[in-house]
Amino acid sequence: MAKQLMHCYKFGYAKDVSAVIAAELRKLIQNLPESMVIVHVPAATSHVRQRGFDQSALIARQLALSLNVMHINALSRLGQQHQVGSIASLRLKQMKGSFRCIDPSLVEGAHILLVDDVLTTGSTLEAAAQALKEAGAKTISAVCFAQVN
Repeated sequence: MAKQLMHCYKFGYAKDVSAVIAAELRKLIQNLPESMVIVHVPAATSHVRQRGFDQSALIARQLALSLNVMHINALSRLGQQHQVGSIASLRLKQMKGSFRCIDPSLVEGAHILLVDDVLTTGSTLEAAAQALKEAGAKTISAVCFAQVN
């Protein structure tokens, strides 16, 4: 089911699928700190232009609404690395330093829930989390809807 939903969402341009994905993620999340802030992993701008939306941002917004917490656009993506088909070691190298925190004061001391749509090797999440850590986030947890094996 997850594979079909993600395919429809990302390649069928079905923006409303974000609510279904967020609802499924909501079922997994418990015991959040009171000061939890949701941050999404931004998509490459070329993908946003192609699809007309950032899939992780839509999921994060829906999830924040359901959890009654704040969603902030805290990260910007540096470069346009396309990782589909890349091996794990190359993905890690490509993603290192590929995110920056837009306004560190928004995340300093915060408990962050980092949201992405798909996990492949974890290199994207790792790079995004590193940027948040460098900006002063207190804790960083992550949630993804699907995993590619």
